[in-house]
Amino acid sequence: MASIRYNPNGQKGKVTYSSDIVSGIVALSLQETEGIELIPSKGKGIKICFEKEGVFVDISVIAHYGYSVPEIAYRIQQSIKQMVESMTKYKIAKVDVHVQSVVFPDPAQQETEQGEEADEKKN
Repeated sequence: MASIRYNPNGQKGKVTYSSDIVSGIVALSLQETEGIELIPSKGKGIKICFEKEGVFVDISVIAHYGYSVPEIAYRIQQSIKQMVESMTKYKIAKVDVHVQSVVFPDPAQQETEQGEEADEKKN
């Protein structure tokens, strides 16, 4: 577990963030991104590395069918950058997004939704 110290404006005392805190912020930003879900695993598909240049984030996600993969990746990068930098004052050096697979809608669910739409048009 990495522990980073942040001392803004030369103030006395220190604020320490663990990698788990930054990982939680990243997970929160991903929950707000539409059209994806995290890879179900122990590490939640999130890897964080603290370097001199800034924080490097590596994300593995599953995309939902119907969403543009490049657009999703861009939105993930921007969301992580904005949330981490605003909540911790760390600089994000790089966000790598790995789309592992695409989830297609369940055919039975699609038929149900199409049937409901047809009923609404009749009324």
